[in-house]
Amino acid sequence: MQLTDSHIRAYDRDRHIRLPGFFEAGELARHARAVADRVAIMNRETRPLEARDTYGKAFLQCTNLWVKDEAVRELVFDRRLADTAARLMGTRGVRLYHDQALAKEPGGGITPWHADQYYWPLATDKVITAWIPLQETPLEMGALEFASGSHRLLEGRDLAISDRSEEEIGKRMKIGDFPHVAEPFAAGDVSFHSGWVFHRAGANRTDRVRHAMTIIYMDIDMVLKEPENDHQRLDWQVWCPGAEIGKVIDTPLNPVV
Repeated sequence: MQLTDSHIRAYDRDRHIRLPGFFEAGELARHARAVADRVAIMNRETRPLEARDTYGKAFLQCTNLWVKDEAVRELVFDRRLADTAARLMGTRGVRLYHDQALAKEPGGGITPWHADQYYWPLATDKVITAWIPLQETPLEMGALEFASGSHRLLEGRDLAISDRSEEEIGKRMKIGDFPHVAEPFAAGDVSFHSGWVFHRAGANRTDRVRHAMTIIYMDIDMVLKEPENDHQRLDWQVWCPGAEIGKVIDTPLNPVV
């Protein structure tokens, strides 16, 4: 699809956008097989849903598939995705922060309201996530939902994904002037959202796994900041080992895409 100036303006206003038909059917099917096969190899979760907490019920999570699987690497390094990310953010290029596959099982629970950047030791908000559902994803399967323009809200930025974040941020979204956007995704659609926009996903009320691949891109000139919580300290060690506070994050795990 062709990214237009109106798309860029809409993203700048809302800090999320869904781009219909980004991938053709054959491309998506190939990527879906590669991700599902790699998740089946990497997944270590054996507990039944009822034995997990809210975070554990939300999805099975496998990360940095690109370093383990050449077929998935093709998707993560897709130049169209990277170019779209850079143009939406208005940067001269992007680096990879990390990727993650999120499989919401049949009967899997909600993904509570949250803002991703709570977890990231990144100096600016020039960071964007491509959320790629790997099949048609109706609302009852757990499609992504957004509070448009909520990147301007400071309240709730200190909350990890939890029952508390779902309750407290959910209440704030209801009284604030932030339109709630909940839409089904057709096969091939891709959404992009910024680090501070609040979002969630519903439960998977179908009998099929909701597979989604996420790729997090950051400004090519992104600087590592002093971590503000334990999650950010862990992210520093895992996603950008060797990066130095106050300097551009340029490590083997954070290549220019």
